[in-house]
Amino acid sequence: MANKLVRGSLIILIGNIIFRIGGYVYRFLMAILLGPTAYGVLGITLPFQGIFQTLSAGGLPPAIAKYVAEYEAVEEHDMARQTIYTALEIMIFLGLFFGVLMIFVVAPYLADHYLGKPAALIPLQIVGLITPFSVIVGALRGAFQGVYKMEYIVYTRAVEQIGMILFATAFVLIGLSTVGALWGTVLGYSLSVVAAAYIFKVYMPKYIPKPSKDFVFTRRDKLSLAGTLVKFSIPVIITAIAEMLIYNICTIVMGRFLTFDEIGFFAAADPIARLPLIISVSIATTILPASSEAFKLKDNQTLQKYVSEAYKLSLLFVVPMCVGLALFASPTLRILYFKNPAYVAGASALAILSIGMTFYSIFAISTSIIQGIGNPRIPMYILVGGAVVTGMLNWYMVPFLGIAGGALATSLACLLMMIPCVYFVFELTNTKAPTVSIVKIVVAALIMGAFAFFIPKTTLWLFPGIFACVIVYFFALILVKFFQKEEIDSLRRFSSRLGPLAKVIDKFLNFVERLTFRN
Repeated sequence: MANKLVRGSLIILIGNIIFRIGGYVYRFLMAILLGPTAYGVLGITLPFQGIFQTLSAGGLPPAIAKYVAEYEAVEEHDMARQTIYTALEIMIFLGLFFGVLMIFVVAPYLADHYLGKPAALIPLQIVGLITPFSVIVGALRGAFQGVYKMEYIVYTRAVEQIGMILFATAFVLIGLSTVGALWGTVLGYSLSVVAAAYIFKVYMPKYIPKPSKDFVFTRRDKLSLAGTLVKFSIPVIITAIAEMLIYNICTIVMGRFLTFDEIGFFAAADPIARLPLIISVSIATTILPASSEAFKLKDNQTLQKYVSEAYKLSLLFVVPMCVGLALFASPTLRILYFKNPAYVAGASALAILSIGMTFYSIFAISTSIIQGIGNPRIPMYILVGGAVVTGMLNWYMVPFLGIAGGALATSLACLLMMIPCVYFVFELTNTKAPTVSIVKIVVAALIMGAFAFFIPKTTLWLFPGIFACVIVYFFALILVKFFQKEEIDSLRRFSSRLGPLAKVIDKFLNFVERLTFRN
């Protein structure tokens, strides 16, 4: 079981990194090919696409995974298969319902009344066509997760993203603009449904055999099972919607007050600001099972070490990345969107959001620790409260400060979510905050930032500047005596759980050890 868990976690971790990179590729291509105005139209549709996909799924994929795993553990194969079919029926109904609702009710209201932008009508209506496909593939992925076949999830995601990128790019190039980009998304999801259905039909019978002839499942049994699944899914969907709003509510509010061009500038900056989250999400994925294991064994000393090391390791990389992105916002946008220099107008939003992502990184790790020690409702409440605060701050700041106001509102909300979450982590685990180490990291990052401040913010100096900043930050860490023998050993132990990142971090720590303790 331990090997199965490690293998599955590693596959999902790699898949998540690839999936995130694929999302960046899609956004960058669309931003370059569409231009600010058309990309702004696409940017305003993406939040509603995510929200309606989440509503249509109903929080059921994790429920499928949970109950399929439980039934398979006791070899109740008939119930495992029935769980998939029952959940799939619910999700197809929800997908069709929310799809129709989006096309005929929500999209016209948003375009004509809330946004006041008729050009957004057809793109928003196309979002309604995506939901039925997304819920079917979501249900089947839940089944794959339930039998620990995580690679099947990665395969379907790969088909989805490759299809989406290729079709969207082709449609935009032939002149279909934002509508073409969204039709590419529809085709990407439809291809992933085909791939998931094929895998389910051909390979899943090895893990979930066909129903036995004497298996009887009445309508009352189906309703009871459906009730169980829905009951489990309610906190899941609340958390998912709240987290999605944290990411997207600023864009939704901007649609009310700003032009498509301004939304396009923000949408271009947003994914770049979230690049440091690749580090924190990787660590958060690892710390959840690690903290859960230590908590289950009542090994408080190990749990406290995991908590302390997770924060130190994350901040060691995330803080300088965020500071660097903030300082080099303009040349970064100028290079990435070299065909559309107008996107440099998003530099203020990128600089502010980058700092906010430091807070969100700490929040993400704290959430995983709290979930790992058996308190999943605490992060849910904080996320819901954070979504409300984010909406209120954006509604107040965006009309006065534009995209910079949206970035500032989101960053402040991330800070306000981080504080209680960190408090609960240290309170529930009886851990002392690694204050000294964190202060040293911040001081080293500020030294790097002071050095970077005097580097010309041009495209010519971007890469030499980044390289110089890395060197300055490294020696600043040595100057403030961040690296101690015990800390290097503990970081090495913790990083061994990080899969593909482990070797890179280990080589870095070996070099640090030789340099710091050469005498």
